[in-house]
Amino acid sequence: MTSGIMGCKSSCLALVLLVVLVFQCFWVERVWCVTVTYDHKALVIDGKRRVLQSGSIHYPRTTPEVWPEIIRKSKEGGLDVIETYVFWNYHEPVRGQYYFGGRFDLVRFVKTVQEAGLFVHLRIGPYACAEWNYGGFPLWLHFIPGVQFRTSNDIFKNAMKSFLTKIVDLMKDENLFASQGGPIILAQVENEYGNVQWAYGVGGELYVKWAAETAISLNTTVPWVMCVQEDAPDPVINTCNGFYCDQFTPNSPSKPKMWTENYSGWFLAFGYAVPYRPVEDLAFAVARFFEYGGSFQNYYMYFGGTNFGRTAGGPLVATSYDYDAPIDEYGFIRQPKWGHLRDLHSAIKQCEEYLVSSDPVHQQLGNKLEAHVYYKHSNDCAAFLANYDSGSDANVTFNGNTYFLPAWSVSILADCKNVIFNTVKVVTQRHIGDALFSRSTTIDGNLRAASPWSWYKEEVGIWGNYSFTKPGLLEQINTTKDTSDFLWYSTSLYVEAGQDKEHFLNIGSLGHAALVFVNKRFVAFGYGNHDDASFSLTQKISLEEGNNTLDVLSMLIGVQNYGPWFDVQGAGIHSVFLVDLHKSKRDLSSGKWTYQVGLEGEYLGLDNVSLANSSLWSQGTSLPVNKSLIWYKATILAPEGNGPLALNLASMGKGQAWINGQSIGRYWSAYLSPLTGCTDNCDYRGAYNSFKCQKKCGQPAQTLNLSHCSGIIFHALGFILVRTYWSYMKNLEVTLHRFLCSHELAKIYALLYQKMILHQLIPGNQT
Repeated sequence: MTSGIMGCKSSCLALVLLVVLVFQCFWVERVWCVTVTYDHKALVIDGKRRVLQSGSIHYPRTTPEVWPEIIRKSKEGGLDVIETYVFWNYHEPVRGQYYFGGRFDLVRFVKTVQEAGLFVHLRIGPYACAEWNYGGFPLWLHFIPGVQFRTSNDIFKNAMKSFLTKIVDLMKDENLFASQGGPIILAQVENEYGNVQWAYGVGGELYVKWAAETAISLNTTVPWVMCVQEDAPDPVINTCNGFYCDQFTPNSPSKPKMWTENYSGWFLAFGYAVPYRPVEDLAFAVARFFEYGGSFQNYYMYFGGTNFGRTAGGPLVATSYDYDAPIDEYGFIRQPKWGHLRDLHSAIKQCEEYLVSSDPVHQQLGNKLEAHVYYKHSNDCAAFLANYDSGSDANVTFNGNTYFLPAWSVSILADCKNVIFNTVKVVTQRHIGDALFSRSTTIDGNLRAASPWSWYKEEVGIWGNYSFTKPGLLEQINTTKDTSDFLWYSTSLYVEAGQDKEHFLNIGSLGHAALVFVNKRFVAFGYGNHDDASFSLTQKISLEEGNNTLDVLSMLIGVQNYGPWFDVQGAGIHSVFLVDLHKSKRDLSSGKWTYQVGLEGEYLGLDNVSLANSSLWSQGTSLPVNKSLIWYKATILAPEGNGPLALNLASMGKGQAWINGQSIGRYWSAYLSPLTGCTDNCDYRGAYNSFKCQKKCGQPAQTLNLSHCSGIIFHALGFILVRTYWSYMKNLEVTLHRFLCSHELAKIYALLYQKMILHQLIPGNQT
């Protein structure tokens, strides 16, 4: 009887506890909620320690219709978690006015991840960096009087708290946190602040404490993290970003070892070679991290995507954000990277129970040779054997057996006996779905022009009634408020009779590029680079007796997104001098200048489909080529199929492109990378950095602009392509590439000579 009563009490107690848990966690659409905590080993999900593989996918860098396919391929690649930033500047483009539609439908993205059965790490920030325009901050924030970003400034903190609250409440309202049955198991506040905190002094220390306290106060019921933040206050977890994080240690013994950014490659900038990271090194870094007690690692990026429109950061970040990721910009699996990492994830998953059961036991096996052993029981273990020498292979003895370890490799033994994976033994083969093999088939005549080319010629200099005159040279971003990449600086020069007409024109700029016209004629083009956007140019010019005009079109190529006080870094022209043949210098910098924000074509809305048949467009048998400041337009019939579509702009100079009124980003095919620094076979052995492995030296960083995937942009039979060209081109020659979504080894493309519309800024034969 006693045992029966005790059994009843136990059952009743279990029932009560179950009821309490249900009421605590809620029941949402037949999905059980989960609790998420952590200890020193790992995240603890519903009471179970988890080893998690994660990958970054930024929802605005592709389209909603593509999200399910990218997420499916990520899951098949062995990921458990999808990680994304939240982009403040596009969610609140005007103070107090929010947008969550189209590519910025954050709720839809999170729910798409949930439908695939994966978790979400939501990096709210709201600073993102991410090579994203202004680091994700809205530019209106810059113009609030008295504001100072990312420091103990009440104006900034109030705005930041308001946005954090907005996003958290949005997720709560949609039941998307794990405690509500949703997929979000982690949230992040701030981002990589530890890299720049030194520049903010005591204000930075106070800001870190405030940011952590604010995040915790929002009661997300999931852990918060701060990446690259050694002084992250408890209970916020500090995490590691970098190419290698095996030696990272959290700032508290109660926190797990987490890696929020493991760079699968590197971002692309105009004028630079294309960086890539060998999968052998990437796998080595991942294995070493788990060997040393890591439990959560995230690939930045797993799918990089595209910087559509003017979303790319600065300076000079390219439109492609491919990142040499396991899934390429077009949504294709990149082999052997994707397959080799999938096999690695499988091997680590087989060791999960060992990894979360104990701390590793270290064994030295020789010079730069070691083992880390994880025990569940005294005779039940998993092991990682590592050779971290960058030059010499080795044979090692472990548990009485001999193992061959190639240089810079890790072998995983799920049972402490048999090798189930080695990081340099790549067994994944390239297959017909690999985009690298889909570039050889040429099919001409698949596209039919629905209209001939037409064009619109921009006037040089001031074009409208919205110009204004000020003394001195104005900083560009404060003047344009980033409503356009372009700002005209115009002034006049008077030459007396008998004065020298030959001069040297010296122009200094904070960046990023500029076209110079004297008496409405093109005379010079200057530009900077990603590491130093500032530049100066000197050009010999000939003036005329009497009045002369000087017009400079300054171009912004992405607002700065990284660094201490990056939010106040400027752009545009800062000095202009005339030097005659006698070396007499005339300073024009402080004189009167007339300014015009943007191009006339932007003001007219030439990129809009509604103006496709406007009389503004000129037509004729002879297209203007080798000219600057030209808009081109054409209407063509979309090719069959629903695979990704890209425009090959290798023959063009510099400009922007729109299709069906949607901007597909900037291009700069005339800006070639240096001739040196590339290698055909990059040695994966030894520490990796972003310049170690490069390709396409002496070529443009990017020639293909993604314009369509799975029927998203080319939604009708015909489409309108508007191209703006700020450089001359030799021929109006654009190649259209169709990638087949069926993973067949094929790519359809057609040469278009008078089947699209193009607009030109600078010469295609100039850089």
